[in-house]
Amino acid sequence: MNRYLFTLATLMVLLSGCASSVTKDIMVETNSDPKANLAGYKSYSWLGSAAIVFDEKGRWEPPQFDADAEIKFLIDRELRDRGMTENSVNADLIVAYAAGINMDSMNIKIDPESGLEQLADAPIGALSVILVDAVTGQAVWIGVASADIQENRTPETSRKRLAYAVSEMFHGLPHTH
Repeated sequence: MNRYLFTLATLMVLLSGCASSVTKDIMVETNSDPKANLAGYKSYSWLGSAAIVFDEKGRWEPPQFDADAEIKFLIDRELRDRGMTENSVNADLIVAYAAGINMDSMNIKIDPESGLEQLADAPIGALSVILVDAVTGQAVWIGVASADIQENRTPETSRKRLAYAVSEMFHGLPHTH
């Protein structure tokens, strides 16, 4: 029995390590206005169209994957899970997001053959989500996720990475009353 429990526990650790390896490089930070009553907001609307970098060569956005639609879907889900409703006429919050990629970013990496440090390409991407009070026009909450850009990913991996980033961003946002 103990051997069975040990094997099961080891398998669970290994599987959870594999699941998190897809997202281990994603860093998330949030900040909110300490004077804002975030739990008091009940509705939101979108600020115009989304802002996202166009990837004409398909280096970071897999073919047949619409990052704009996926990000909007995930943000909608998180806000609705917190009790907010979308209201394009009289919303409490305005939601905006922007995604950007720096394909020219460089970083120092260790060459596996020589063990020496060398300069290497290290593209970085970021997603920012901003919640703005519709009455005052002041930002009341911002979330930022940044990660290494992994070229030639599958749409499923991209979905998992975006879902993790957005979910982690909104983790601390309170539910409405």
